[in-house]
Amino acid sequence: MSETITDFNIDKHLETGEDVKQFLRATASTGEPSEFIHALSIAARAKGMTEIAKQAGVTRTSLYKSLSEDGNPRFDTIAKVVGALGCKLIVS
Repeated sequence: MSETITDFNIDKHLETGEDVKQFLRATASTGEPSEFIHALSIAARAKGMTEIAKQAGVTRTSLYKSLSEDGNPRFDTIAKVVGALGCKLIVS
């Protein structure tokens, strides 16, 4: 009997706003900015990159570029995307 192994895509499991919040909170707790930006990219894809870009007031293309592995998004872009995902940035 052979087993089939498939890739795990977290974005398919981010169905609710609470799922997104928990995911971003867990990723932010590591303290690694690149991991948080990657998590934002995953969450934005899960919720629809076009819609998140529209709500954040940026183009879809620039959002993909900003959140790419080689991207270097400005803080205001990060804050807008976090807001478009229904979350807040909080320092504690």
